Amino acid sequence: MKLITGNAPHVRANDTTSKVMTDVIIALIPAIIGAWYFFGGYALFLILLGAVTGELFELFIMRVLRNDKSFTPNGSAAITGILLAMNVSSATPWWVFLIGLAFALGIAKHAFGGLGMNIFNPALAGRAFLLVSFPVAMTTWYKPVLSFTKWIDVQTSATPLAILKETGNVNVGYWDLFIGNRGGSIGETSVLLLLVGFIYLVIRKRIKIMIPISYISTVFVMSSVFYFVNPSFGTPLFHILSGGLMLGALFMATDMVTSPMTIKGQAIFGVGIGVMTLLIRYFAGYPEGVSLSILLMNAFVPLIDKYTMPRIFGEVES
Repeated sequence: MKLITGNAPHVRANDTTSKVMTDVIIALIPAIIGAWYFFGGYALFLILLGAVTGELFELFIMRVLRNDKSFTPNGSAAITGILLAMNVSSATPWWVFLIGLAFALGIAKHAFGGLGMNIFNPALAGRAFLLVSFPVAMTTWYKPVLSFTKWIDVQTSATPLAILKETGNVNVGYWDLFIGNRGGSIGETSVLLLLVGFIYLVIRKRIKIMIPISYISTVFVMSSVFYFVNPSFGTPLFHILSGGLMLGALFMATDMVTSPMTIKGQAIFGVGIGVMTLLIRYFAGYPEGVSLSILLMNAFVPLIDKYTMPRIFGEVES
């Protein structure tokens, strides 16, 4: 019998990084269309700018700065650009957005070694950088324009979370929260369209479903307790539908690189994000806590993986 040896991996699949990234982009299309309708042509411009410029930035970083002449784009930088655009206000100037994108790719991703090596979600790291560096642009919100042809609406409007924090009251109904007719970041408002894309990723088996389940469940249980104690904290359904919680739960926290590998670890990760999200919303000066909570839990992922990895059969305990 002739034995043939070769280099690992010996079990191969048809999947490639480009195919996975293509599925993620397809899943984001409903929310992108929603962002275009609710916030006008400028929102679509920012998203397309993020996708194209993200790939160009990464091509420059890899071929020029890292001297990898064999590198070819795989779509991951485009997704970073799209997600960062979906996490900013429609009041954000395009040049400010590009500064955040350069930070996301250059510092949060490639300073750690590139795809698969980064500790923090690049898009959320870019958003956090912009929030600190350009707080006015990042916290000025425009009312939905409800038009594909209108460029931008100059009427400002506080987000539902900001109004709840300031007044203890809610100024928008659950239906508007669900479909996206409210102020907020351009890609976070429509829960309906985000769910459509999420279902596609579930069908394609591209998503870690335990993370959104544990995250949303934690928010529901914890906010129920706080609402029972004091209704001014807001109802559980309000907290689930408001802000960037659904975008964070379905597309940001589930990032393959920056989330735990085991089911148990993913559950711990989701619970941690949920608890911190509400603590920030309830007691911090900023009304939203999704981005910061995910970034904080990203830092704990190596520790979570270490203590939730299953024991190898036959391993001798040291």
